[in-house]
Amino acid sequence: MSGRDLFCPPRRTRRGAALTLVFAGVLVTGAATGSFQEPDAARRTVAGSARTATGPEDLQKAAGHEDVQRAAAEAMADGKSPMEAAERAVSRSGDRWGAVYSEGEYQEFQEALDGRYTGVGLWARRERDGRIEVTRVQPGSPAAAAGIRAGDRLRSVDGSKVDGLPVTEVISLLRGDADDAAAGTTVRLGLQRGTRAWTKALHRASLSTDSVTVRKLPGGVTVIRIAAFTKGSGGAVRAALRQAPAAAGVILDLRGNSGGLVTEAVDTASAFLDGGLVATYDVDGAQRSLHADPGGDTTRPLVTLVDGGTMSAAEMLTGALQDRGRAVVIGSRTFGKGSIQMPAELPDGAVAELTVGHYRTPSGHAVDGRGITPDLDAGPEALTRAETVLTGLGDPS
Repeated sequence: MSGRDLFCPPRRTRRGAALTLVFAGVLVTGAATGSFQEPDAARRTVAGSARTATGPEDLQKAAGHEDVQRAAAEAMADGKSPMEAAERAVSRSGDRWGAVYSEGEYQEFQEALDGRYTGVGLWARRERDGRIEVTRVQPGSPAAAAGIRAGDRLRSVDGSKVDGLPVTEVISLLRGDADDAAAGTTVRLGLQRGTRAWTKALHRASLSTDSVTVRKLPGGVTVIRIAAFTKGSGGAVRAALRQAPAAAGVILDLRGNSGGLVTEAVDTASAFLDGGLVATYDVDGAQRSLHADPGGDTTRPLVTLVDGGTMSAAEMLTGALQDRGRAVVIGSRTFGKGSIQMPAELPDGAVAELTVGHYRTPSGHAVDGRGITPDLDAGPEALTRAETVLTGLGDPS
């Protein structure tokens, strides 16, 4: 298991809904469907309250936001915690994906969607014996400046031993999720390299990351891995396609992709499709649809890799490519997160998100709770199998 101090959900909301990184930004879909007049307005709406150009008051009532906001307002009037009252109201609603974020957590969430995060720039994994090993250090990060290297052992964070902890817990400590730690705050790391052990104080920083990475396999196949759909992901995929050898296939690796901005997922679909339907979705019973732009590359052999960590917007993209016959999907059944959340601001600046609808793939497949079944099952050998399948798909020329 591995991770880094970016797309780890805040400690308080890790109980389920916060992991989506996706339809918490669902209002951004308005830019693609015409519900909003400009993308920037849509983005501002995501960062603030759940108000759209299409009847916000009715939508909030139907989604249950009114009850949550009332509970928060009453708690504030009584001198109690609005956020705790909102969390109880969300829990009573039975909404599996409902969540409440503090103002700081939600800001951090939005920054992550913009490809920014607060941390020290470490990737880590847990070894079989429970040790936490640094697997990568982001160039220019506080960790890099401190001389930390891949292969170093992380022994403690702020005096707390991390051996045996899940990587998500370790990353949360590095980010300071429990304290809403901001850039500039200090975190002390206990490290070991060989027989040398030392402690180093680092200052967290606001960092940017590339959610899209590209590499070429010896046979000429281009592997495009999308860790999450942050701002600019679709453009990065298009750029990778332009640079890929014309006669070689592409592997789109969506394993572990927990979602992101829906507009970026649609833009990625547009890179491989010549227009047409990407998904349909409902909000308060109103049916809407997402369409790809025309002019995508429809001839290059394409395989998409998925697993149980493929969620939300990544599932939407997978379903579109699979249903439209554009890609062979290889791996294991995806997570099954096909519901849509809308954010609403609470009196104390916290943000509540409740489910307002669900989406379906072009063929009408409901993803929520079901996931997407790959065309070919594969585990650790998925990449090798993808190369074999691409060979069978032939030369696109």
